[in-house]
Amino acid sequence: MNVCVVGAGTMGHGIAQVSAMGGHDVTLRDIEEDFVADGLAAIEANLDGGVERGKVTEEAREATLSRLTGTTDLAEAVADADLVVEAVPEDEELKKRVLSEVADHAPDDTVLATNTSSLPVTSIASALSDPSRCVGLHFFNPPHIMQLVEVVLAEQTSNETREFAETFVDCVDRTAVVVEDTPGFATSRLGVALGVEAVRMVESGVASPRDIDAAMELGYNHPMGPLELGDVVGLDVRLDILEHLREELGERFRPPTLLRKKVRAEKLGKKTGEGFYVWEDGEIVGVSGEDDE
Repeated sequence: MNVCVVGAGTMGHGIAQVSAMGGHDVTLRDIEEDFVADGLAAIEANLDGGVERGKVTEEAREATLSRLTGTTDLAEAVADADLVVEAVPEDEELKKRVLSEVADHAPDDTVLATNTSSLPVTSIASALSDPSRCVGLHFFNPPHIMQLVEVVLAEQTSNETREFAETFVDCVDRTAVVVEDTPGFATSRLGVALGVEAVRMVESGVASPRDIDAAMELGYNHPMGPLELGDVVGLDVRLDILEHLREELGERFRPPTLLRKKVRAEKLGKKTGEGFYVWEDGEIVGVSGEDDE
């Protein structure tokens, strides 16, 4: 099928890569040429890394790249799309505006998906004249590695749209879990609940970030501890999700003061070089506030 991904950032280019590796023709669209070029370059780098590690064949690399194109022209990008996935920043009004613009140019039967991790899909769908073709496709970061996709059903999502979404996820070699449109869905709600408690434990001196993460990695077989994961996702993103869940579900999701301080100080995690950990070249080299020998 023809797939368009709107937004060439971390999630957008990852979703584009997964879609192209699944055999679909993919157009990656963003508002500036540099953004598009950066997204395509990141895909190529991911594929090169996969080849080096023996996870991707040279033939699969070439075939994937041949299915990818980039553009800043939204009308051109969605003109023949069977599926459009928006992967723009987590701002509800922005997502509504983008999908409304997509609907103005895409065929009437194009499925319109949002990659939101926590915003209400029902509300986003309400911006469309035909909300029945809207669904949440919540990929996980990084999409080319993570196997799970939440298929989030808005109140308006039709059975045909649901079936299309589940089939698409299967076709790109991912596993779908289907959830109703509730605050935080399933994964964000559970993941943030664990993450916020880990922050509270650091704040109250229960244990160090390294020991808390090691406890979950070794004791519960988590591939990554909740504090490291927060750094990878972005502490600003975690704060936004907590604020939304607090408003919808109550005070148990109140953001800890320590998390607010980190965000105010722009210690947002991996992307800024420091969060709960200190990062260099994408790797942890220390713990924030500690002098590692």
